[in-house]
Amino acid sequence: MNISTEEKSAHRREIIRQLSSHGITPTAQRIQIAAVMLSKPQHLSADQVMALANASGRQVSKATVYNTLGLFAEKGLIRELVVEPTRSFYDSSTHSHHHYFNPETQELTDIPEGELSLQLPRRLPPNTEIDKVEVVVHLRNRG
Repeated sequence: MNISTEEKSAHRREIIRQLSSHGITPTAQRIQIAAVMLSKPQHLSADQVMALANASGRQVSKATVYNTLGLFAEKGLIRELVVEPTRSFYDSSTHSHHHYFNPETQELTDIPEGELSLQLPRRLPPNTEIDKVEVVVHLRNRG
C-alpha cells in the first residue's frame, strides 16, 4: 500500500506539532527520529531507532540518535526505561504502566493494566512526594 504525498505531508505536520507542543525545535533529524518512535506503541533501543531511521535513506549518526532520544525523554514525548545498567529502551507510550524484560530475547513488553498492584509507602522522607513509579519485572526462560 502506497502512502500518498498528502498523507505523508499530514503525518509530517502532526510530528512537527507534537515536537513543538513538547518544546522541541523540529529539525529534520528530530522529525526523522520522531517518525520512527511515534509510528506506533513500541519499545525500541537506540540502536533499533537508528537502524529504522537510517532505513529511510537519510543517515543519522549514533550520537544524534542518543542525544535526540534523551531530549525527547526529558521533554516527556517518550519514556526512557533503564532495564540494565548498560541497556535502555525508549517507550512511545508515556502513560503510567509497567513492563516485563526478558534479557535472553532482549524484549521489553507492557504488563497488562490491572495485572500488577503495588502498595506504596505512606510515609516519605520530609518535603518529598512520589513523582513516578516504574516497575520492570525481569524474566528468564524456564528449563
